[in-house]
Amino acid sequence: MRGNTLAVTAVAGVTVLVAAACGGSGGSGDKEAQGATPRAASRPAEKSVSPEAAPAKKPIIIAFGGDTHFEGQLRSRLASPRTALGPVAAQLRSADLAMVNLETAITTGGSPAPGKEFTFRAPPSAFAALKGAGVDVTSMANNHGMDYMEGGLRDTLAAIRRTGFPVVGIGRNADEAYRPYRTTVKGNRIAIVGATQVLDDNLVEAWTATDAKGGLASAKNVPRMVQAVKEARKGSDVVIVHLHWGQELKACPLPRQQELARELVAAGADIVVGGHAHVPLGGGYLNGKYVHYGMGNFVFSSASGQTANSGVLLLRVQNGKITADKWKPARISGGLPIPLKGAAATAEAKRWNGLRGCTGLQARP
Repeated sequence: MRGNTLAVTAVAGVTVLVAAACGGSGGSGDKEAQGATPRAASRPAEKSVSPEAAPAKKPIIIAFGGDTHFEGQLRSRLASPRTALGPVAAQLRSADLAMVNLETAITTGGSPAPGKEFTFRAPPSAFAALKGAGVDVTSMANNHGMDYMEGGLRDTLAAIRRTGFPVVGIGRNADEAYRPYRTTVKGNRIAIVGATQVLDDNLVEAWTATDAKGGLASAKNVPRMVQAVKEARKGSDVVIVHLHWGQELKACPLPRQQELARELVAAGADIVVGGHAHVPLGGGYLNGKYVHYGMGNFVFSSASGQTANSGVLLLRVQNGKITADKWKPARISGGLPIPLKGAAATAEAKRWNGLRGCTGLQARP
């Protein structure tokens, strides 16, 4: 891992992760990025490992953050990529693999989508900011990924190719949009698929990737999602599906979320995570796999009140199984998630665990 290992214990019947010191810094040589969009790994300094020399599988920690953009006061932070995401970056860097949802078009041009109240865009330096904070891969399959329509999509895809930052859920056609990002971390072969279940009715056709045009991977097409997961399953130890789903400000999953989670787990997904509601939802285990219905805002300029509740989800993976989970709560201030400590962290973690009550998920694998 890139800093710490996490040991597993149980407190009051809930599986918890506890930080423990680990010798060595990990990092170089731990990851191998393959194929997908784009083809380059997010950490060029790390060495590729040939199949013959692939290391034995070791336990890893995967970190997930929620909805991220660089609007308002956050835009100026792009000038300093290493510190752009603030103090929460330490939690992302210490994981073996970290992922967020990038909820913005990557463009300085394009035309705003018609009829939308809010449209988000950021320059390509947003990818440098994610990389500087320890993020390894992001999904752009969400209801803001094409806010600047076809022109913005062209700019976004060009920025992805130019920077080499791993992005899922968007592409020049459906095959590319649904294609998994593949990487090997400490011997664990991981495949990640991204898609959105949330699209404005008047934009579904224009924004959905097809065989003939670019766009986003749509989770509304359930057979196509099932196919994507089955393809990702081939040659993988761990399959992650990142979804944009749910209803804004609703802290319990919708029936369509629960139904989709069941279908994707049955198709071979080990982890199904996502966001959109702007507030955290509950997570837990479904037939031994991990499902999280919404991680809330993460780096988000307008967050306040209940939408400022945030955090980092940590999952421990060993031999292809999710063996433990932990929510590291944070509170967004000035658009940045500030990790909570002490009694405040304990109280918020307890509240978050209570959100599982309406999910139908189990507390332990």
